[in-house]
Amino acid sequence: MSDQQSVPRVQMLTADGEFAPNEAAAEFLPYFERLGDSDFRQFYRDMVIVRRFDRDAANLQRQGQLALWVPSHGQEAAQVGSGRAARAQDHIFPSYREHVVGMIRGLDPVNILRVLKGVTMGGWDPAENGNFHLYSFVLASQSLHATGYAMGMQFDGTTATGNPETDEAVMVYYGDGASSQGDVNEALVFASSYQTPQVFFLQNNGWAISVPVERQSRVPLALRGPGFGMPGTQIDGNDVFASYAVTAKHLDDARAGHGPALIEAITYRVGAHTTADDPTKYRRDAETADWLPRDPITRLRTFLEARGTEQSFFDDTDAEAADFANDARRRALEIEAPGDEVIFDNVYAEPHPLVTEQKAWLESFEASFEDGSA
Repeated sequence: MSDQQSVPRVQMLTADGEFAPNEAAAEFLPYFERLGDSDFRQFYRDMVIVRRFDRDAANLQRQGQLALWVPSHGQEAAQVGSGRAARAQDHIFPSYREHVVGMIRGLDPVNILRVLKGVTMGGWDPAENGNFHLYSFVLASQSLHATGYAMGMQFDGTTATGNPETDEAVMVYYGDGASSQGDVNEALVFASSYQTPQVFFLQNNGWAISVPVERQSRVPLALRGPGFGMPGTQIDGNDVFASYAVTAKHLDDARAGHGPALIEAITYRVGAHTTADDPTKYRRDAETADWLPRDPITRLRTFLEARGTEQSFFDDTDAEAADFANDARRRALEIEAPGDEVIFDNVYAEPHPLVTEQKAWLESFEASFEDGSA
């Protein structure tokens, strides 16, 4: 992209961990000022715990315990800031990488491991898990689900009533690769046309598997917002404060009836797209090395240390993260595969001869391996 096509990027916490809001951040500072020391520490705990969980989940896949894993290393600040900015009544539509957002909303992360182990097509009830909806492995489909849900809120009158304590909004997560999908663009059209109470949270991690973002878009993706008739804000996605403040403002505006907004969080996928991917085949080591000093956890730790946070807090957080990951690992190893009958049991409400025939065929096929006829 050329310099002429750049947009202001909101940053409050520099890569060196110094709180130094830039000019683009001025509009959002009142939202940052809602935070205090306990929030800062909570953000740090969230990021450290999910990174340890993420590492151990990847190891489980390498040990043959999961079919696939989707790493989130490097994107913790974008997710924690935005996830903590949502209110309890809001609905969250994730893609398949927002592990810590689910944890913030009360989801047991072992339910994510069940999905990636391949023993369930869903894994949790959003109503029982902080309105955190199911992961979507059909790229970008969740953007349409989110916009439809936000339109439903308007029809039901659960938003824009003037009461910020109960008014609802929707936030949908997707990546730079999904932004090239028709689904996202259709969702943006409907959201703008109907002025839905919605925030589109785009994590631009640089790569759509092996395709760089520069090949997908000749302009910053934040400009897609104004192109569709809604605000578009680009943030430093490794700055948890910018992520929180910008998301909080746009969600407040959405609940108040001011329509949708788009946030582009510039971050970096440090590891592979999934454990089925090898980024060394298409990505230069120098690029990754350039991003590592901008690590979101390191910069927040530096900020906390400068405020006099005691060493025991960091030690306790590390210990908590290890306990958390060990517990998730133990329970993941106890997950048992369901019987074959679940493939057929909920296809129709009543017994159906075709399903009965297919079930009998599968049982016969499986038995053939045992009697040696296969």
